[in-house]
Amino acid sequence: MSAVGFAGLGNIGKAMATRLVDRPGGLLVFDIASEPVAQLRAAGAKVARDVAELAAQVDLLCVMVRDDDQVRSVLAEVLPAARDGLVVAVHSTIAPGTPAELAEQAAEHGVALVDAPVSGGPMGAADGSLAIMVGGPETAFATCAEPFGRMGGQVVHAGPIGAGTRMKLARNLLHFASFTAAAEAQRLAEAAGLDLVELGRVVRHTDGITGGPGAIMHRDTAAPLADGDPWAGIFEHVRALGEKDLRFAIELARELGVDVPLARHALTGLGPGLGLSAPPAPPREQ
Repeated sequence: MSAVGFAGLGNIGKAMATRLVDRPGGLLVFDIASEPVAQLRAAGAKVARDVAELAAQVDLLCVMVRDDDQVRSVLAEVLPAARDGLVVAVHSTIAPGTPAELAEQAAEHGVALVDAPVSGGPMGAADGSLAIMVGGPETAFATCAEPFGRMGGQVVHAGPIGAGTRMKLARNLLHFASFTAAAEAQRLAEAAGLDLVELGRVVRHTDGITGGPGAIMHRDTAAPLADGDPWAGIFEHVRALGEKDLRFAIELARELGVDVPLARHALTGLGPGLGLSAPPAPPREQ
């Protein structure tokens, strides 16, 4: 195996790179900050003078920097110095149109580029359990698969260039919209005189059992359910219970003078979101 290069040793990047230190073939790293570089050197990685040296010595170069501008800056140094057959994996979360633009630039230098954003945060990076969503050609993905498997617990080839970024953005829409809903629930709970810390413990406990929002994400389409679809009965029950509880929560919020716009939107959007169009069945007791 050849060495893997890693540029960008921030909070997540350093932990990701550390997972590659013991890999056969070795690890070559670069960052403008001296402290994480010293830590990776002490762990057994080799250190490059700059990203151009990385590009000239490895077959796979992982890039984990802050934003689109920094990714472009790194590639401006990498592409002219790249060895034949180099694959560049951009782990940064960038704008949806940027991966295709960068892949086109890279191809002019004989370099393949994949977008490979990650989900799981510093904790997932530290224990190698990240989800890594990869967009790019099959040949480039094949180069990445083994090293990525050391950094992630779930490596998904999402599709052509840009698909990894689009999947990450969809995943994070759910993440941060859920945070907004959690904040709304906390406002309601606080107005009702409840302990918010205990509520948080209950939410994390039960999400660990039920799977949280991802529990409904098993279908391969967002289209309305067809007649006879086996999910119909399950989702009708989910909607019946959900609409009942949402109505009660909205009624409580009205009594307490708390604005709950997401709850009102959920009341009208839950059924269609589940692919249902018929009126909900009467709720069954839990």
